[in-house]
Amino acid sequence: MTLSFWRYAHLALALFSSIFLLLATVTGIILAVDAVQEKTLPYKTADFDKITLGETLPILKKEYSEITELSVDYNQFVTLQAIDKDGNDVNAYIDPKTGKALGTPEKKNEFIKWITSFHRSLFLHETGRFFVGVISFCLLLISISGFVLVLKRQRGIRNFFSKVVKEYFAQYYHVVLGRLALIPIFIIALTGTYLSLERFNFFMGEEKAKPVKTELSAEAKKTLVFKTTLLSDVKKIEFPFTDDPEEYYIIELKDREIEVNQVDGTLLSEKRSPFTVQLSALSLDLHTGRINGIWAVILAIACLNILFFIYSGFAITLKRRSSRIKNKFKAGESNYILLVGSENGSSFRFANAISKQLIGHGKKAFIAELNSFSVYPKAEHIIIFSSTHGLGDPPSNGKKFKALLQKQNQEQKIKFSVVGFGSKSYPDFCQFAVEIDLLLETQNWAERFLDLQTVNDKSAVEFAEWVKLWSDKTEIPLAVTPSLYNHVPKGLQKLMVLDKTPISDTEHTFILTLRAGSRTKFASGDLLAIYPANDSRERLYSIGNHSGNVQLVVKLHPNGLGSGFLNNLEAGDTIKARIINNHAFHFPKKASKTAFISNGTGIAPFLGMIEQNKAKKEIQLYSGFRMETPTLLAYKKFAGIMIQKEHLDHFHVALSREAEHIYVMDLIKRDTAFFIGLLKRGGVIMICGSLAMQKDVEMILDELCLANGIKSLSEYKQNGQLLTDCY
Repeated sequence: MTLSFWRYAHLALALFSSIFLLLATVTGIILAVDAVQEKTLPYKTADFDKITLGETLPILKKEYSEITELSVDYNQFVTLQAIDKDGNDVNAYIDPKTGKALGTPEKKNEFIKWITSFHRSLFLHETGRFFVGVISFCLLLISISGFVLVLKRQRGIRNFFSKVVKEYFAQYYHVVLGRLALIPIFIIALTGTYLSLERFNFFMGEEKAKPVKTELSAEAKKTLVFKTTLLSDVKKIEFPFTDDPEEYYIIELKDREIEVNQVDGTLLSEKRSPFTVQLSALSLDLHTGRINGIWAVILAIACLNILFFIYSGFAITLKRRSSRIKNKFKAGESNYILLVGSENGSSFRFANAISKQLIGHGKKAFIAELNSFSVYPKAEHIIIFSSTHGLGDPPSNGKKFKALLQKQNQEQKIKFSVVGFGSKSYPDFCQFAVEIDLLLETQNWAERFLDLQTVNDKSAVEFAEWVKLWSDKTEIPLAVTPSLYNHVPKGLQKLMVLDKTPISDTEHTFILTLRAGSRTKFASGDLLAIYPANDSRERLYSIGNHSGNVQLVVKLHPNGLGSGFLNNLEAGDTIKARIINNHAFHFPKKASKTAFISNGTGIAPFLGMIEQNKAKKEIQLYSGFRMETPTLLAYKKFAGIMIQKEHLDHFHVALSREAEHIYVMDLIKRDTAFFIGLLKRGGVIMICGSLAMQKDVEMILDELCLANGIKSLSEYKQNGQLLTDCY
């Protein structure tokens, strides 16, 4: 079966049963809590599972003048109906070891009775019980389809509990909690379904109400029941009315009913309970949690999870629907065709953002799923945005694309570009996009416009890199800032400005120190996202963790939206922002050596990493500035302290506007042996600052790699030995 079938089945069942599930789940939580509360009552005897009837019955006969009935409930509380030595009627919980009364059985309070009735039948009697049975069956199917979806997402049973890529809150915890709660939810659904079927006499093969009498062997007739039967196996005992040997005990056990001679305790007769009765009792025990307090707690937690799944499932659905295709032009009249392959719809937002901009520039653009590939008579460019699913498989809306590509031959030459979306957590990163790219290359009508570009974990920054390449080559001015391709943020946190220190009046740069909330966790190399226009236009800045505070270096640009906003701040002001975990640019703990390369505005995260280098690993810091400034002197003083503490090995400074005119690239050339040795030994180079600097540094490093006969820089980059965070 296709993934689409399981997904739509999962969604349809959830939609159909959501309201009833909500009601059943809330009442189920209350009943589970009540079951746990019952376990706390002081009526159970220690070592109850070891007590035999041979120990209990003589004590009870001695303690009470007449006994009518003894019963053991699912809590293993023993209830006795008898007459004591003073002629008083007794109906009490007793201690089976001493016969002493422990308390009086109480009826369920009216609220719990009301909840139980509502949970079972919604106050609709038999019709309600039927509906509850149907909903239980729907929940059973939901759990099965959910299990299949997780299997497909995690690529098999072996990876069932492996890491889940976090795209957003609802998606992540829907999968993570779904895996943990799967078994108890499945048991709730299965037992609820069985109890409903049994209620309507679905199992007609055996007579439920009448145990079946069996013939006893000669050996069985000699069995001394009182010595071999545990009280924990008993449900009820009816005592003989007199001492007449013709009167006998009738003992109802969990799986049978027996008659026992009251004189010698031998077995007289036995009636086996039908299997359906035993199965019904087991189902009721598992469904209600009445037999075990821990299981009742698990059931309550599972019910809470169901409530969360209702919320998160609808949140996921609404998120997918928000990415639906919106076309202004028809396929036959469009020059730019954007084809999308996406399992959960998230790739559509990137395509929609590009389409909107193309149309804004007077172009005719059309978006479709990969499975809708057709002949496009006026197309000039085809852009494909595709994710990968499973073990390098196509997403559900892209399974037909390869076959359609072979059938639908275009009449004119069309340029193509492919953008792959995926996660490097998986070994087959963007595999389907790679296959599409290679397949398009073999088509006689297709002309490559750009090499394949990949985007890890839906990174807006990486996507913006492709946009810049495509925009530069087509000369269509698309937005290249990541902010346009990010979601509008919610729940921004407040940060207070502690200090703003000018670095250079000529370059208009300054250091900004902010205090985040006490619960905010961040690391040097993370990103601060600000929204200066109070809308979705986002500006990102690399930050350092300096003594627990957020620190960033900012260069004021003419008419700069973000830098102008930050420049107007003063100590004591507060801003709303969010800190983005940028784990791809955190300090590499496993690297033997690390080289930091920055210009003035990129030094902030490196200062934080150096300060936190408690392991005293070798770090070389290379930074480029225009001239000597008071702030640079402060950096040098900081570096000196860090060198003394062995947190830093050397601070290399290049001054481009001083007499010597030294650039960072010159320092790298000077220390060729260090950089070549670092790469060969598994060290890491980290670059932070301007894109222009990154380009120049990478060019020099690539030349050094080729000149010294080692791998190309791109291979080291793929291996995670070159990390960049530049804007």
